[in-house]
Amino acid sequence: MSGREPGLDGSTAEELLRIAGLEVRYGDVAAVRDLSFSVGRGEVVGVVGPNGAGKSTTLHAIMGVVPAAAGTVTFQGERITGLKPEAIARSGVALVPEGRHIFPHFTVQENLDLGLVGRRSKDGAARDMERVLDLFPILRDFRARQAGVLSGGQQQQLAIARALVAGPELLLLDEPSLGLAPTVVDLVFDTLDEVRAAGVSIVLVEQRAQLTIEFADRTHVLANGAHRMTLSPDDAGDEALMAAAYFGD
Repeated sequence: MSGREPGLDGSTAEELLRIAGLEVRYGDVAAVRDLSFSVGRGEVVGVVGPNGAGKSTTLHAIMGVVPAAAGTVTFQGERITGLKPEAIARSGVALVPEGRHIFPHFTVQENLDLGLVGRRSKDGAARDMERVLDLFPILRDFRARQAGVLSGGQQQQLAIARALVAGPELLLLDEPSLGLAPTVVDLVFDTLDEVRAAGVSIVLVEQRAQLTIEFADRTHVLANGAHRMTLSPDDAGDEALMAAAYFGD
């Protein structure tokens, strides 16, 4: 967009989230070190890297699940560093954690209803529920079933749908393709494309690096808790660059 100041990582979209100098520590160990990036409205920003790189910790710090030892997280121009997760959720941020964490003995509809708890306002709740069910038609068909009998891919759709019912402007996704068959992964990413088209910004932590780089507007590679490089969709097929990003030059 013309006339906008670029974000920390070059985005020219209207800035929604800004992470500046973030540090997260577990005792004496720095899990995230001096991390900075921004997310514009309607953007998908990927975060990839080897195990233990600090990817999930970054999402948890944004959501207030773990405290920041240094740095700031700003959402819609307001500092949210130090707020409780409930307050951050009500500001318009939703987290879909690794492993989905649905309630297997509740019905699909009861799981979706739990997403309403995080809404800033009850106004429009019924409309948003219908939009989510339009986005995930299998959940409409199975809304009376216990969530525990759904397939892994259907449970992942339910976890994303439950987060969207809260009406967030920013969706944090932690390994949404974990344990899913390739065809189901494609379905999940197709759904995320529709979420993006609806104007919801996404921070996507993923193990499938190439797919994430192709899909996201840009992708940050972390290693040992620090930012190593930023890749564009054009870099997805560059195996040498990918190896350098993960393992060093």
